[in-house]
This record gives sequence, C-alpha cells and structure tokens, in this order.
Amino acid sequence: MQQRMRNPAVVIPDAMKAIHALIAATSNSTAPQETMGLVHLRASQINGCSFYIEYGTHSAQKSGESGGRRFAVPGWRTSALINDAERAALALAEAVTRLADQEDLVPDAVWEQASKHYNETELASLILWIGTTNVFNRLNVTTRQVPGTWG
Repeated sequence: MQQRMRNPAVVIPDAMKAIHALIAATSNSTAPQETMGLVHLRASQINGCSFYIEYGTHSAQKSGESGGRRFAVPGWRTSALINDAERAALALAEAVTRLADQEDLVPDAVWEQASKHYNETELASLILWIGTTNVFNRLNVTTRQVPGTWG
C-alpha cells in the first residue's frame, strides 16, 4: 500500500492539537481504559483501518491486555472473555460507527444497556472516544496511512 499523503491532522498541526485535547479529555474519565481500547479496536475493525487495528493491538499488548481478549473482539457478542459492561460499550461503538447501516441509528436497547453499566461522564467519554476513533480511521483510510509507521 502506498501512502497518498501525510495524515491531514499532521499537515494541519492545529487539527492535531484539537484531536489530542479531545483524547486527553476522554482519558480523564473513570471509564475503564481496557474498555476504551476494545472500543477503539472494534471501530477500527469496522472501518477497515489497518493502521489503527495494528496500533490498537500493539498498544493493548503493551498495556498488558491479553491476546485472547484482543482476538475475541470480532466475536464479542458470545465471547466468554468479554464481560457485560464491555459488551454494552462494544454495542454502542458498533451503533455509532455504523450509523448509515441501520434505520434506528442508535437503538434504545443499545443505549439502555450502556446506561446500565456506565454513568453519564463515562458514557460521554465513550461516545467522544468512539467519535475520535472514527475521525482518525477516516483520515487514515482516505490517505492510506501505512500500518506500523507510528514509531
């Protein structure tokens, strides 16, 4: 794969500063970082963003996340390695990432499950993190960022 251009957020440094500020804000939540990592990986899988699939897997491994859980993400609905709170977050990530694929954009059942496991601040962090992941995925896929080049 040949990269088309540098990541647009690198080309426009103020964009990267804004994105990093958003990432920092979501990182200050009480939402479990392991869950945030799984959500990031799932959205990246849906979007076909090989750059962040590889980076997310690499980051999870560095932070001690087990390989089995990372590999279980595509089958999260039935995996014994994914708990109910993580399932709710992954369902939310799929709904938010696949808006165009469903008539009921983010179904009430998905929202209700997420609300059972996460407070308002944690939900806000999850939603912002899903949105940020989708932004990065779209930038990387469009410009064909090469996996493994994050440094």
